[in-house]
Amino acid sequence: MTAAAALLVSDHVDGSVSVLTVPDGTVTGRLTGRHLSEHAGFLALPEGRVACVDERRGELLVLNPFDDELVELTVPVAVPAEHLACDPSGRRLAITTGLGKNIEPWSDLLTVVDLATGEAARVRTRAGEPGVTVLGGGDPLVVVRHRQPGALAVHRFADLLAARPGCPTVTPDMVLPLPDDGHGDAQDPHSGRVFAATSEGVHPARRRADELAAEAVIPWKSPARGWYLRLDTHRRALWSTLRGGHPDPLRWPDWTNQAWRHDLVTGRTHLTDLGPGLVFRLALARDHTAFTRIHPDGDELVLLCADDTLRRVPLPAMDGAPSRGGTPWEGVQRRAVAASPGSDWVAVTRGGHGEVHIFDARTGHEATRLKTSTPLHHGGHAVLRSWNDSTDGDPVGR
Repeated sequence: MTAAAALLVSDHVDGSVSVLTVPDGTVTGRLTGRHLSEHAGFLALPEGRVACVDERRGELLVLNPFDDELVELTVPVAVPAEHLACDPSGRRLAITTGLGKNIEPWSDLLTVVDLATGEAARVRTRAGEPGVTVLGGGDPLVVVRHRQPGALAVHRFADLLAARPGCPTVTPDMVLPLPDDGHGDAQDPHSGRVFAATSEGVHPARRRADELAAEAVIPWKSPARGWYLRLDTHRRALWSTLRGGHPDPLRWPDWTNQAWRHDLVTGRTHLTDLGPGLVFRLALARDHTAFTRIHPDGDELVLLCADDTLRRVPLPAMDGAPSRGGTPWEGVQRRAVAASPGSDWVAVTRGGHGEVHIFDARTGHEATRLKTSTPLHHGGHAVLRSWNDSTDGDPVGR
């Protein structure tokens, strides 16, 4: 059967984090008064640990779901957290700040943290909605993805960590131009490449000494585009969900969705139709990629097998789900999906109901239905970890 796994589920509105064993649902840990950043998400670290950001307290949390003490470390950081990433060793972290609940960009603070020493520093970069990756090596580099004007800005991690107090403004060591609509970041530690998603496609850049060299754009091969990138550490591929159709959020039931997979070894790209509605984040199990599709005619879990076959599993309706005539973002319930490359389990939340459905990806059967102590507003956020599941090979928060 599948390997033992720990599921961390966050209700960022009520301020709780629960740790449950999968598939039986035994609660092994719980935090209250912790409002985690849903946007920055969970960052996988070695030995089954995860990092996340408490938005209310302004703290980075390092959590170990396999230890008696769930909270391993806390470090003050700037918020609202937009994106969270680490170098391939899992030691050096960077956290960007974004809009939060504001309409216009306002914060230009970037925090870097060395988990080995507990040192941290804050600097000022540029206000916006920045993404971030941290390239490893003897001298790690922090690569900040900016929008409007689009750019990849390169900083030496050591220089940022040594910045003087008072949040000084920093100037990048080099800048690569990007289109202005970047959204989505990934890093492949094996090749030392970073990737940024734009409407044109995926823009790779490879580290060469202390600089980045731009490479040819990887096309979407579709009139749609991806807003999210994820590294598949098991199969060395990039994944995204391509959203097409009229951009008006009121037209969301008619949006098209395709699973996009680009093999980093062969360079081949594969597209798979997922159906209309709202599909966004994805999760990677041992032999399957899991998506949730929300639609007024019925929600479903979509399981894409390694042999490109699809299985569609109906999901129970949510009270307060997105509906026709409204947007899929404001004041509605959604779903989070979590999986681990070390197991066949897939977890799907039911926002507003406080439920988590645990499925066996091999059969599509629901193994159990877990109940949390809060409603899981907006679907909450979740991550599934096994002790040695290779998830930490993807050094970008999800």
